[in-house]
Amino acid sequence: MQHRPPRAPALSPGQQRLLVVLTAYRPDSAAQAAAREAFIGFARSHPDCCRRQHVPGHFTGSAWLVSADGRRVLLTHHRKLRRWLQLGGHADGESDLARVALREAEEESGLAGLRVEAGVFDLDCHPIPAHGSEPGHRHWDVRYIVRAGADERFRVGAESLDLAWWPVRDLARDAAADPSLRRMAGKWLARTG
Repeated sequence: MQHRPPRAPALSPGQQRLLVVLTAYRPDSAAQAAAREAFIGFARSHPDCCRRQHVPGHFTGSAWLVSADGRRVLLTHHRKLRRWLQLGGHADGESDLARVALREAEEESGLAGLRVEAGVFDLDCHPIPAHGSEPGHRHWDVRYIVRAGADERFRVGAESLDLAWWPVRDLARDAAADPSLRRMAGKWLARTG
């Protein structure tokens, strides 16, 4: 009698979509290459990896929301985390994280005419502290470039204490800024000069 190894569970369509996108990402550093492999492993780990109810952690989509001229980025002073961060949020079961990034950017900024530029821009897995009845967990954040249109007048929403356009060059040099923001600012400057 021949023994066969156990068959790996089939991946959901959402997991398959994530794997296509993550595999296509071309990292610009060894750290981002390692992040891509970890993200691929997490995408394979559970069919609920895009749902916030998946307690160990879940995918989120974020926007590196740049001005039409590419010189500034719109950041939120996050109400819960009390830090300046990029706009973004929970996938809530959606595996098209570019769509999540765009949706969150529109909802959190009130800006119209935003557009997502193709491909993943950055990956960042970070801990989220426990808040109320929600236990601590990890956000597997997939970030996309989102470009503003001509009208850059934003509206501060309920999830933010404030919003502000930051010069990307200043952000790249700001030692007090979140390290992943500085990394993205450096990436952006390397692309745009």
